[in-house]
Amino acid sequence: MSRSRSSVSEIASLLARLAIGLLALPLLGAIVMGLARADEIRVLSTPAFDEHSTASSETALLAGGCFWGMQGVFEHVKGVTKVVAGYSGGAKNTAEYETVSGGGTGHAESVQITFDPRQVSYGQILRVYFSVAHDPTELNRQGPDEGSQYRSEIFFTSPLQEKVARGYIAQLGKANIYASPVVTKLEAAKGFYPAEGYHQDYLIHHPESAYIQVNDQPKIEHLKQLYPQLYRDRPVMVTAAR
Repeated sequence: MSRSRSSVSEIASLLARLAIGLLALPLLGAIVMGLARADEIRVLSTPAFDEHSTASSETALLAGGCFWGMQGVFEHVKGVTKVVAGYSGGAKNTAEYETVSGGGTGHAESVQITFDPRQVSYGQILRVYFSVAHDPTELNRQGPDEGSQYRSEIFFTSPLQEKVARGYIAQLGKANIYASPVVTKLEAAKGFYPAEGYHQDYLIHHPESAYIQVNDQPKIEHLKQLYPQLYRDRPVMVTAAR
């Protein structure tokens, strides 16, 4: 399903069409799914096993639905210095939006998160990922978006990251946090390809988008409410990080 980029001014017309047809059902479905997801969002415990790095910089590579929202959430996390939207899991020559959107490239819409592990650990990054950034019980979809390009997957960049991620998934499973099993895949990172420029900081540049308002802005509010110690009000933007 392609993502709607409707502005706020279009919401009224979409709802009007609902009375006479089915054109507004994707938006209505997104609203319903968003409300259902909000009921399940809760503070997660910290990982029992985590990194304790003294390095000044580290990279996390995560996939969990539309990269607009994923990028927007992590740009508000303290200690994060840059978040780039892109593609992971497939070949370089297919890392292009329209091609990836076909669902047959092996790519997932992903975010490459550069962070200072002295300020925020990899485990804390995963804590945000598994709670407010996406729904880890959805296999090949998130909200209104369907297809393997929207899958939940962690592309670990080191054996230690793999150990932290596997341990945290097991920890969450034993705690019965979710009504359904966590289906997040784990795979060694093999490549990351930045998305086209118009996708970068999309949430910030298009706050009027109905898709953004329904699916992504609530995630940032959840981050602020549930993890105030990790939240920062001013996001770090790709353009500012260059």
